[in-house]
Amino acid sequence: MSSTPPILSSSDAQAVTRTRKTYDLSEEEWSLLQESAAEAKSTAYCPYSKFRVGAAVLVSPRGERGERSEASKEEKKGEDDIRVVTGGNVENASYPVGTCAERVALARALAEGHHVRGFKAIAVSTDISPPASPCGMCRQFIREFLPLDAPVIMFDKNADYVVMRLKEVNFPLVLNM
Repeated sequence: MSSTPPILSSSDAQAVTRTRKTYDLSEEEWSLLQESAAEAKSTAYCPYSKFRVGAAVLVSPRGERGERSEASKEEKKGEDDIRVVTGGNVENASYPVGTCAERVALARALAEGHHVRGFKAIAVSTDISPPASPCGMCRQFIREFLPLDAPVIMFDKNADYVVMRLKEVNFPLVLNM
């Protein structure tokens, strides 16, 4: 049984640097994930709960075998550009019909042609404190597309965060076939 990870402050430069190094994220990747997940909250459609969630998936322009993804081939950027694909939660009056931000971001990345093996990390941002973790359905969805050593970064309303590798997160049992 794992213990609850500490909530770290984004204003603590040493903590952020340690976190980035631990999870193999560049300063640019970290900033892009944090800012993009927070900005994605503005795209949330949540008239019932008023609970905005934004998610950002860090994608590599290259897949597992080094080939460019279709989405990356179409872009006019350099070979090693950092990209994130974002999503906000979408509610429905029939609550189970809604879609969480994490699933919106991942589905959007797939629909844009990004190679599944190019997904490197996911960040989630909410308007509450402490940070909220992805729901069970999203945890299973994330597991389908990100490697077990991928970081799952959860930001709160103050940009304070908790980060864990997918394999370390206390998920409900996830199906890995």
